[in-house]
Amino acid sequence: MSAYVIVEIDILDPAGYEEYKKLAGATVAKYGGKYIVRGGRTEVLEGDWNPKRIVLLQFESMRRAKDWLNCEDYREPRKMRHRTAKTNMILVEGV
Repeated sequence: MSAYVIVEIDILDPAGYEEYKKLAGATVAKYGGKYIVRGGRTEVLEGDWNPKRIVLLQFESMRRAKDWLNCEDYREPRKMRHRTAKTNMILVEGV
C-alpha cells in the first residue's frame, strides 16, 4: 500500500536549503520514492494553517519511506535540512 511523507518546511537558510535539495532528490529516487509536491503555491481553504512550503513524497509502503528517512545515504542531507530549515514531517498510509 502506498505511503506518503508530508513535510511542512520553513526555510531559514535559502542557499543552504538549495544545496540540501540537490542531495536529497537522489536518495528519494534510490528508495523508490517520488515527489508529488515540491514547494508549489499553497492556498488555505479552511482553518488557520498557512504553511510556507509543503513537500509530498510517495513511496511504495510505510516501511520503504522509513528505510529512506533512516538510510545512510540520507544521513548528511537530513542533517543539512535540520540546519537550514524548520520542518514538521508525518507519514500517512494511502488507500
